[in-house]
Amino acid sequence: MNALILAAGYATRLYPLTKDFPKPLLEVGGRTILDHLLAQLDAIDAIKRVWLITNHRFMPHFTRWRQGRTGGKPVDLIDDGTLTNDDRLGAVGDLLVALQSVGTDDDLLVTAADNLLEFPLADLVNAFRRRPLSHVCVHGVDDPARLRRTGVVVLGAEDRVIEFREKPAEPRSNLAVPPIYLLARSTLPRVGEYLGGGGLPEAPGHFIEWLCRQEAVHAHRIHGTILDIGTPESLGAARARFRGELPRE
Repeated sequence: MNALILAAGYATRLYPLTKDFPKPLLEVGGRTILDHLLAQLDAIDAIKRVWLITNHRFMPHFTRWRQGRTGGKPVDLIDDGTLTNDDRLGAVGDLLVALQSVGTDDDLLVTAADNLLEFPLADLVNAFRRRPLSHVCVHGVDDPARLRRTGVVVLGAEDRVIEFREKPAEPRSNLAVPPIYLLARSTLPRVGEYLGGGGLPEAPGHFIEWLCRQEAVHAHRIHGTILDIGTPESLGAARARFRGELPRE
């Protein structure tokens, strides 16, 4: 399988810090957010290639970052051609651009570039090997306000996703879905089908919401913490956590 990192957003909630600098290259705990993620991908033998898609405006930053990277899997960069938040393609739009560039011949682990994952991604790969159908990650969240800002699933037998809602006003479970998916190669052509049918290109959860009505999608229950770096406050909290000033859950 391969891995695709979605890193083409403009992180407007972190302005002015990210006005001219990509969020995934911000430092937390002595290395970039992106390098934390790649440490996990590098450790998974099943992942043969890693691609990262970004926008044209931030491509020079990622090019310089890649030039300074030592060790680990090679990271191929894809430019989605956009320059501003107003002309962004959205996560699903970027997923399609990436697939048009790299093809659909292998299973694909898709993840956002701006979360710090304190659980092993290898467990998701192992779950996929046991049941080679598309998977999403889920974790319990008890704060209703947080659930209204993310994707939420209802699960059936064998943890099959029977309902998915992106940012629901009234969440029907406490199972949140971060932007971490393992898509079977047979599923990948459906990205174009979804967008061609008028699907929303923004949050990738909109695609998953549609996908689970077309085919079986299963959930992998993660055991650990996800730090979503979306605001100055969450960035500061993550940095304090890595300095040992806040407890790890």
